[in-house]
Formats: sequence, structure tokens, C-alpha cells
Amino acid sequence: MTSPIKLPVVTTTAASGGEPVPALKPPVDPATLVHRQLLGGDFWRKIPAYRDIDEATFLDHKWQAKHTITRPDKLLEAVQELVTPEFIADVRDGFHRSPMSLRVSPYLLSLIDWQNPTVDPLRRQFIPLGSRLRPDHPKLDLDSLHEQADAPVPGLTHRYPDKALFLALDTCPVYCRFCTRSYAVGIDTDQVEKVHLRPTQDRWERAFAYVASRPELEDIVISGGDAYNLRAEHIEAIGNRLLDMPNIRRMRFATKGPAVMPQKILTDDAWFAALVGVVERGRKMHKEVVLHTHFNHPAELTEITQKAMNRLFAAGVFVRNQSVLQRGVNDTPEAMRLLIKRMSYLNVHAYYVYVHDLVKGVEDLRTTVDTAIELEKQVRGLTAGFNTPTFVVDAPGGGGKRDCHSFEHYNRETGISVYRSPNVNADAHYLYFDPIELLPEAGQRRWADPAEHEVMVREAIAAARDRRR
Repeated sequence: MTSPIKLPVVTTTAASGGEPVPALKPPVDPATLVHRQLLGGDFWRKIPAYRDIDEATFLDHKWQAKHTITRPDKLLEAVQELVTPEFIADVRDGFHRSPMSLRVSPYLLSLIDWQNPTVDPLRRQFIPLGSRLRPDHPKLDLDSLHEQADAPVPGLTHRYPDKALFLALDTCPVYCRFCTRSYAVGIDTDQVEKVHLRPTQDRWERAFAYVASRPELEDIVISGGDAYNLRAEHIEAIGNRLLDMPNIRRMRFATKGPAVMPQKILTDDAWFAALVGVVERGRKMHKEVVLHTHFNHPAELTEITQKAMNRLFAAGVFVRNQSVLQRGVNDTPEAMRLLIKRMSYLNVHAYYVYVHDLVKGVEDLRTTVDTAIELEKQVRGLTAGFNTPTFVVDAPGGGGKRDCHSFEHYNRETGISVYRSPNVNADAHYLYFDPIELLPEAGQRRWADPAEHEVMVREAIAAARDRRR
């Protein structure tokens, strides 16, 4: 018999008295690990309306929901001591011209830098300024992803072969300016009359019947609106109904909630227990149930976020994140690196970064495909691959998610990128359009001439076809 292999015992310098272990990298000052430096304390007291709110009250999800601001005048009333009359007038004009309803939680309002709100990345996402709005791209469509066109029944989008998107409701804990579903989410605005997807039993039953009738469907995204706004019994009913279908193997509850109201995870025990119950039942059935959330900027992750993520992690709930790439929010290597590192520190796995969809009223937030390609290079290798997001274009017209650099053709002068999506439609070409104001002067001149629009589109598609030959 051969003797078992013995591994060498590695001892420390102190224990062995030998030479110090050589350092291949210079020592790191802990103070530079800024992704671990989370905002804490009673930061909300800087808002005049919350000056006397104690911690227990601020952490109560019911208080957060009750005091969520849904009218521009109430928002301005809460911060009027902190901003100028000119800023207030700018906000009023912004909301008048916005397609999205207003809904901002006290927690979110407290995270905005009101000393410099014009450029603050959180303000940019939720509170429009009329002076910053830009004309929509001429190729914009209110439902740019054609979710309704791919809906066999109201509120259920079936585009990919084995996956469907179930829009269970049309409300959220806050309303993002950049929402892809501004055609349906929230109440009607001065600009848009919404398609309503209310959580009715009849509509849900039609969706469940369709899912059960399609044996190829294995993966369901439960979104809306936002799963945060589903009651505990709704989480259980939807989750268990899908788990009981033999064809379903995976489901994801999608919510912006942890980024804008983490208090719910900490204090809404019924909702938390319902989610954990579905996750645990799924695990016993060898089916995956996870939570998908939506952090866009590192300032959205605080000590309160950490407590909420720790509670989910301890209960065995896996959390993935999907960000939207936005100009002035996270479109620099510094912001994106910090976001990714801070999320990984809190056990939130970076999954996707979406190149901003063509959404009405938010052209000031969109940036270019080229920006996404460069950012992907900058963050790759920063941390483990499973904590590194894929940068994608959700192809307008219903092409689905395409790796941003997988285009068939990309003309940086006209800003037109062309993608194929063989598993959706092998013969179709899907076009994304960069913001016109970020194009070179020659491209801006062509877009200024309406007669050139279809010419540029035809040129792009022809170049994409030539590449395939």
C-alpha cells in the first residue's frame, strides 16, 4: 500500500520565526474600501418634514407607505426649506410634462443630496426638472419593447421560448421616471392615458391558464408594477399556483422595493414570511424561487439596506440585481464599480445592466451603446464573475435582451445599432437608437432632416445583412 499524500503545513511568520511572507501587492488602506462605507445614523432628519421622526418610526414600513409622497405640491412642501423657488418651479414644469406619476418614499427623499439636487443621481431618477427634459427620439414608441404585442392574455408577455413575464399589477412603492412600462404603471398623467393591469382574479386566472397550457414554459417573472405591492396572500397564491404546475422550474419575484423602501423587508413580517415560504417550498420541490431587485446607484445602499439584505440572506433568499444605465447616474466607471462592489458586499448579485430603453420623457437619462461597451470593459475583472453584470440592450420591437456588443452593425455617427435575436425571430433585425444630442455633428444633422430617418434605417439594416453574407 502506498502512503497517503501529506500536504505541507503552512505556518505564519510569527509561529515559525522564519522570513516574512513576500507581498505581491502593496498593502491596502482599509479607508479606501469605500464600498463598505454605508450611510447610517438618522440621516432622514435633514429633511424638515422628518426632523422629529425617531428610528423606530422611520423603520416602520407602514409609516413609509403612509407618508409616501404622490403629489408634486406635497413633495415641494417637504423640501421647500432646502431648495430655491427656481428649483420648485422647475420641478412643477417637469411633472407637468412627464409621462410618469409621482410616488417617492420618505426613505428615498432622504437619500437625495438637497444641497445640490440638480445633479443628484437619485433626484434624476425620480423627480423630473423641466429645464433638463429633451425631445423624445423620433423612433420612440410608448411600448418600445412591444410587451403588449407579445401578450396572449392581458398582462402576460410570452416572447422567449421557455420564459414568460407576468405583470401581476400596475402599481409600485415608488415610480421611476425611466420606467419601461410607463404605458401602464401608475395613474394617468397629463401626457399619457395608461393601460391598466389591475390585480383581478379573472385576469390572473387567464394568465395561469395560459402558462399551464404551454408545456415549454419553465421560467416565470412576477413583476408589474412591483411585487412589493402584492399582499402576503397574493405572494403565496401566485407562488404556490406556479409551483404546482409541473412545467414551471423557476420563478422570480421582481421588485424595486429594496432600493426605495428596505423597511418592508425588516418590518412587514407577513409579506416576508410569505416570500420565504414560497422560496422554501420551491427548494423542497427542486424548483428555484429568487428575488430580483433594482439598485442603480451606490447611494441607494445604506445600513438599512444591509439589515434587509442580511435578513433575506439568513432566510435563504437569493437576490439578483438588474440596473438601468443612466446618464448622470451610473454611466462612469467610478459609479458602476462602486455600485457593483457595494452590492456584492451585501450579497446582491449583479445580473444585468440595461442600456436605457427608449422611454417617453426621459431622453436626458439615456446614453449610448458605446458607453455600455466601455463600462463593461472597465468593470470586468473587478470582482468575481458571478458578481459582474452583463450589459444588454433590450432590443426595441420585441427582440429581447441582447449582449450590448453583439450587434450585427453599429454606426456611431447615426447612433443606430442593429441586433438579431434568433430565438425570438431568426429573420428580423432589431434597431436601437442612441440619443441624438450625444451623436457627432454629422449624425445630428441627418436626424434633423426627417427625410433622412428611413434612409439611415435602411443603411443600417443593409450593413447588418452584408455582415452575415
